[in-house]
Amino acid sequence: MGLHMHDGRTLGVDRLSSPVVQKHDDACFAVRIVIKPLLFAFYVVFAFGGLSSQQTAWQPSPGHTQVPIWPGTVPDAQPVAGPEAARTTGKEWLVAGRPAVGVRNVSQPTMTVYSPQGKNTGAAVVVFPGGGYQDLAIDLEGTEVCDWLTPKGITCVLLKYRVKDVGAYPKSGPYPESPMALEDAQRAVGLVRFHAAEWHIDPHKIGVLGFSSGGHLVAAMSTHFAKRLYPAVDAADKESCRPDFAVAIYPGHLSLSAAEWDAKQGTRKFVIHYPATADKDLGLNPDIPVTHQTPPTFLLQAEDDHVDNVNDSLAYYIALKNAGVAVEMHLYAQGGHAFGLRRTKFPITGWPQLVETWLVTIGMISE
Repeated sequence: MGLHMHDGRTLGVDRLSSPVVQKHDDACFAVRIVIKPLLFAFYVVFAFGGLSSQQTAWQPSPGHTQVPIWPGTVPDAQPVAGPEAARTTGKEWLVAGRPAVGVRNVSQPTMTVYSPQGKNTGAAVVVFPGGGYQDLAIDLEGTEVCDWLTPKGITCVLLKYRVKDVGAYPKSGPYPESPMALEDAQRAVGLVRFHAAEWHIDPHKIGVLGFSSGGHLVAAMSTHFAKRLYPAVDAADKESCRPDFAVAIYPGHLSLSAAEWDAKQGTRKFVIHYPATADKDLGLNPDIPVTHQTPPTFLLQAEDDHVDNVNDSLAYYIALKNAGVAVEMHLYAQGGHAFGLRRTKFPITGWPQLVETWLVTIGMISE
């Protein structure tokens, strides 16, 4: 057990059984308090600002088919502002010089399976794009993940979970403010495990990976797997929906202070119960009940993330460590938010290689 610093100092590391924190900077470690309204402003830009006029329902690339995850009526159905629309950002919002595609008004969730060609490790990853529970960054934090994983022999399952844009923020939001996304995630992991033999997947090597709000969904899935939020609809819901591993990239909604902010939004107010002595910045959101059964977890965030505060990763890391969960965390001084897998001048964007190494370390894939 120990702390691994990436500025030349090493204090004993046991990657298999102990929590690992890796800081990738030479500057002072400064934890900032982020003004949460920036999260809303960020996704307003993504959803409305600088978008092309083209609006169509999202479709995967040729050769892939998205399949509805619910055989009938979705549980806890909510109204949406209009039909599903996939829109591309304009020059005002580019990542690594390229636009991104956002999907809004998702009322019929689907999953799209991207199978590896050639070698197959048996591992699979269910991907949760981010978007503040209002949109889905479907390419930046979705299909581009599958483009990375499948050549590595890993099956990628892209979940287009429900998001809506009706009513006061959070509209559709983190559990328990809204159960929709977590219901869809539970259903999807169960379906992947149910179809494991058919899809050439090892049912004991199914993980989840998400960004931003999708990173919160990763944590929610890692702690809410003992019981479905909805009545079982078929045999897939009899399968375990516990992920075997979890990857959360610049996650949000995880600290106690973030949970308090979420609870005060929208028309229905929630009360967050916590001890009077709790640390609001580094205390964990009480709706993320970490236990020793929470799966091995990889965390990554930039200290200058002004959408989701680095405290979200820190709070989750501390809780995982205290519960004896194998956890590895990488913090970088710079990088911001919503960079996906696109390489920029910031070293943090080299994170996919770190995840590959970690997957070897925990025995999900071989070198």
